[in-house]
Amino acid sequence: MQTHAPSSSERRPPRPAPAILARGVRQRLGGTDVVNGLDIEVSPGTIFGFIGPSGSGKTTTIRMLTGIQQPTEGRVEVLGKPPAAFSTKDRARIGYLPQLSVLFPELSLWQNLSFVASIYGMGWPRRRRLRRVLELVELWDDRRKRLRDASGGMQRRLALAAALVHDPEVMFLDEPTAGVDPMLRRKFWERLEALRDEGRTLFVTTQYVGEAAFCDVVGVISDGWLVALDTPDGLRRRAFGGQLLDIRTVGPLDEATMAQLFRLEPVLRCDRVGADRQQLRVVVERAAEAIPRIADWFDDRGVPLESIREDQPPFDDVFVALVQGSRS
Repeated sequence: MQTHAPSSSERRPPRPAPAILARGVRQRLGGTDVVNGLDIEVSPGTIFGFIGPSGSGKTTTIRMLTGIQQPTEGRVEVLGKPPAAFSTKDRARIGYLPQLSVLFPELSLWQNLSFVASIYGMGWPRRRRLRRVLELVELWDDRRKRLRDASGGMQRRLALAAALVHDPEVMFLDEPTAGVDPMLRRKFWERLEALRDEGRTLFVTTQYVGEAAFCDVVGVISDGWLVALDTPDGLRRRAFGGQLLDIRTVGPLDEATMAQLFRLEPVLRCDRVGADRQQLRVVVERAAEAIPRIADWFDDRGVPLESIREDQPPFDDVFVALVQGSRS
């Protein structure tokens, strides 16, 4: 009897269907293309960050993914179905946190959350679920406070609780940390990371470029165009052409040595930083492998180094580089 080794496709487990899918999506409003040819695919159990300035098309995209608006062109699916075809049961698998509050200022935090739960058909034995969600967002002790008397941060946390109360599989969060102080913003992301670890899929829009670091995959959008789609580390590499090293010599570096460094195999690009001629920004393929080789190269030439380290520029710089590169 003859046997054959399984092929790579036979050995590889089947790829799970995407929780969120957009193919060739365009939205035209008032004669203007607000979203242009959007292609994204979000795997289950992922935090997908959708980052861009105000007016770039983030909220319009969420409105199409939740079925509030229909795309002018293209295909949208969430949990394997077009949102326009969702049944009541399908829609209960989705959570949505809009930018603006839709809760009631005269009701208490508890009453607001209980009302939202009733909309999703949760019966009266829901006290345990409501308590759990309020504890998750650290509002249990304030549950009797009227919403109008709550701080802006508390109101935003209650909005997150309202999006969570029915235990959805996929959550769309439209700028959940807008107007929230930095300490509370970090707590928000800790909650979102915990939800991801429980298996939920989160689609999060934000203007805070630094929040890309908390996401598994990031889409950068500008003027309705998807500029980049990658992991946070992949975005840095794409923005600068590789990984960055920050090198500082003890004394000024002459042009001849600089030219020789540029020809060294691991070096993809080399630029001076500052006016003292002692600091360089070097682009390499893999920083961990390049650092010892470059350090030895300087040592062989008797050029003392003050420091050599991998440089991870802030995501603000990454975003600017990606957007500028897309326009050039």
